[in-house]
Amino acid sequence: MLIPVLLFAVGLVFLIKGGDWFVDGATGIARRFHLPELLIGATVVSIGTTLPEVMVSTTSALSGHGEIAYGNAIGSVICNTALIAALTVAIRPGKVDPRSLRLPVAFFFTAAALYAGIAYTTGQFTQVAGFCLLALFVVYMIATVWQMKAHPSPAPHGEPAPEEGGSPLKDIVLLVAGAALIAVGANLLVDNGTLIAQALGVPESVIALTFVALGTSLPELVTAITSLVKGHGALSLGNVIGANLFNLVLVSGVSVALAPFPIPKSAQIAGYNASLVLDLPVMFLVMALLTLPALRRGKLSRIQGLALLAIYAAFCAVQFTL
Repeated sequence: MLIPVLLFAVGLVFLIKGGDWFVDGATGIARRFHLPELLIGATVVSIGTTLPEVMVSTTSALSGHGEIAYGNAIGSVICNTALIAALTVAIRPGKVDPRSLRLPVAFFFTAAALYAGIAYTTGQFTQVAGFCLLALFVVYMIATVWQMKAHPSPAPHGEPAPEEGGSPLKDIVLLVAGAALIAVGANLLVDNGTLIAQALGVPESVIALTFVALGTSLPELVTAITSLVKGHGALSLGNVIGANLFNLVLVSGVSVALAPFPIPKSAQIAGYNASLVLDLPVMFLVMALLTLPALRRGKLSRIQGLALLAIYAAFCAVQFTL
């Protein structure tokens, strides 16, 4: 019992320090190349924080557990939006740049419509669907790079500019090292947290719904908290939106392309597949509640965060009753 506790503590330290380096590297790159923090969060940072979901979903699909890959993608979107983003918005709401927000939001809802369309019409995620999702990921990255080049962000007033002629190597090293520490820390925390829970007699179903589900979203949570503490709210929001998009086009795309699977039909609500009447609609609802008011007003409100947290609490309560 002592070793799991020590490794759990090491994992927590790795997560905290990794998040610190990761955010410093990302914001350093954004300042150096005059790129919007929101777009950096929606691309580079999101790829790094989505790696745990990629590993879990791909491994699950290849081992014949497509329901885990499917649930992990949708569940992570809901968790990222209605828990992680909601917490940051409820604690420190702020202004956002609608111009930087439009592209990732448009691609997310396009991917979500494709994902839901497949689920509602065929009930089967084939390799063709996987390659379509991956193609959307490639198009998004190309469009984002074009937008960054076409509309560079001016250096913030009062913020020190990067050293003239300085190499971005330090920022890249911080970004990569931070991502590695976050990934290792998340694994240590989940694996040893599960061992501790089992030793304390916690049911496996509760472990799966807590440690495993939250574990793959820990990088997003750590990045969000670290960004909030350092005053980079746009980076946090961009990370959540980008991670949500990547959960659909990258995480699901890779797992489906390698091992196609049908939509799980284990739980039902009023005789209908629970995923179709609850999970997918909630995914659309929470993302609409987070992004649409921000696009229209250019800022986030504390009411949004509290409403999202209430929806997440209700969603979890319903899940426990199924």
